[in-house]
Amino acid sequence: MLSSNVSSPASPAAPTNTPKQFLELVKFEHTVFALPFAYAGMLLASYWQDGTGWPGWHTLIWVTVAMAAARTAAMGANRVIDRFIDARNPRTQNREIPAGKVSPAAAWALVTVSLVTLLFAAWQLNPLCLALLPLAVVFLIGYSYTKRFTWLCHVWLGITDGAAAAGGWIAVTGAFALPAWLLWAVVIFWMVGLDTIYATMDYEFDRRSGIRSIPARFGIPRALDIARWSHALTFALLLAVGWAAGASFWYYLAALVMGGILLYEHAIVRPDDLTRANVAFFDANMWLAITMLVGVAADVTWRTLAG
Repeated sequence: MLSSNVSSPASPAAPTNTPKQFLELVKFEHTVFALPFAYAGMLLASYWQDGTGWPGWHTLIWVTVAMAAARTAAMGANRVIDRFIDARNPRTQNREIPAGKVSPAAAWALVTVSLVTLLFAAWQLNPLCLALLPLAVVFLIGYSYTKRFTWLCHVWLGITDGAAAAGGWIAVTGAFALPAWLLWAVVIFWMVGLDTIYATMDYEFDRRSGIRSIPARFGIPRALDIARWSHALTFALLLAVGWAAGASFWYYLAALVMGGILLYEHAIVRPDDLTRANVAFFDANMWLAITMLVGVAADVTWRTLAG
């Protein structure tokens, strides 16, 4: 007979679903990637429309709400949908859902609230934003499934995040224009490059598990080449945005800094040394997005004051 002093194995703690865990679940700090581009599109559209470069508080607030809601919905859905994959991957097995900190039901509730918030924000902006919402939701939620079927999942992600930049434009004008399309293309190829670099960290796991990605399909050396060419095209498109929007010296100065950041990003990640891939993914691209917003803000301010 076992001694009564021997305790039975502890059962896993129930999910606590705290606000801090929700923020970590959706990596709220990564909002810094897409939000500056949405603001940049909004500022450029405001100058394009009335020469002021200021969209008004109503538009600024609801674009911010829409962006935060869209990203929270997308990341929340991604974490729930990928929870079984994440549980098998040593790099991701401690994420909130596999670790039992956030329940799938609570995560789906967060996604639902975020989508309702997004709907209300789009309604507050203009008819085109509202009309495009169903398509946006397809891309936001659909990304999580693409890696199961195609290595072009990075392109899907780029299209999804690029909609933020175009969305900032149409939130102001209620219509598309050439600079909006070019801004969208900038983010598409920027995201393809950075997400490809990010995917190199899961190369071995993805190959074993049948997850589709550019590194898993082409190998790490060729994947990094694809990322370089994607970012070279990103820089060319940045210059095209400046031309289409009639930008000033300040925009092009920011574009040159962004080009330097992209060069740095590729200098620190090599096929035989991926130890700084996460730095290239997050830190470098955070500064790139902030530089874009600062450059556009300086550009429209300069042009507004210059008359």
